[in-house]
Amino acid sequence: MADALGINAQLLGKTESTYGTAPTGNWTKLPFVSADIGSVQGLLSSDVLGLGRDPAPPSRDKIDLDGQLSIPVDVRNIGQWLTWLLGAPDTTGTGPYTHTFVSGASALPSFALELGLPDKGDYFLDTGLGVESMALSFARSGQAAATLQLIGQKETRGGASGGGTPTTATFARFGQFQGTIRKDGTALGNVVSATATFKNGLEKKEVIRSDGLIAGWLPGQTALTGQMTVRFDDNVLLALAESGGVCEIEFGYVLTASQSLLFTAHEVHLPKAKQKISGPGGLQASYDWQAAKDQVLGKLLTVDLINDVASYA
Repeated sequence: MADALGINAQLLGKTESTYGTAPTGNWTKLPFVSADIGSVQGLLSSDVLGLGRDPAPPSRDKIDLDGQLSIPVDVRNIGQWLTWLLGAPDTTGTGPYTHTFVSGASALPSFALELGLPDKGDYFLDTGLGVESMALSFARSGQAAATLQLIGQKETRGGASGGGTPTTATFARFGQFQGTIRKDGTALGNVVSATATFKNGLEKKEVIRSDGLIAGWLPGQTALTGQMTVRFDDNVLLALAESGGVCEIEFGYVLTASQSLLFTAHEVHLPKAKQKISGPGGLQASYDWQAAKDQVLGKLLTVDLINDVASYA
């Protein structure tokens, strides 16, 4: 049998109707960069005495299913991940469509993923999944990607795919050079690099049950944090940090007028950054910012995705 190759791996996904139960029908094929997700069941060393110096067999511990996915930030498939991260969007338009996601939903959808290795005939089905966090980074060049932290309930290995006839969206990836960062609607031209991480604060429902699995998860307190490294060619952020003021930060990618992805943190707090001089070149400062819920808007984060996908239901 041939070795399993990453280039031939496939990732399928679909929203669950019932938590922890694999969906039926045709799933969606999702592009990915790397996958490090699966279930683990540790061993508990024997604590029994009186049987000599050599230990008795170990016992099996509880089962944990979690891990990371690195995905490309693309025009169409990113909407599915945002649906699992934030909940179903409000979709308007007749093509192009504007999908508006907001933070703070009281309930989030669970979903299943199938990681297939056709070379070996192995298909790993993970059910009861939720997105704990999404992390983004922005730079002058490179590929746009996001890192997802997932938690789930159960993994099952099978010899055939259960994804039916997968649907595949036309792939179009955003590039880092298409990134944009704005403060209160005005472009910040002195940003060298930036990161942003949204967390759902998922709480595992760890109960006693005979199969060692969790009973599910619950959405907890959200968090939106990040960092901006800026050059000292103006004092816009420095003055804001010194005064203890807040601002709205918008970051994302614009490919065309009908293909864009924008994240808006409505109330961003900046710490006062230490000034550091380490050489004769241009000076920079880094701000580890935190976002809070805007009391007027009633939300922490809004994400607007514009593309030609009619629905993410």
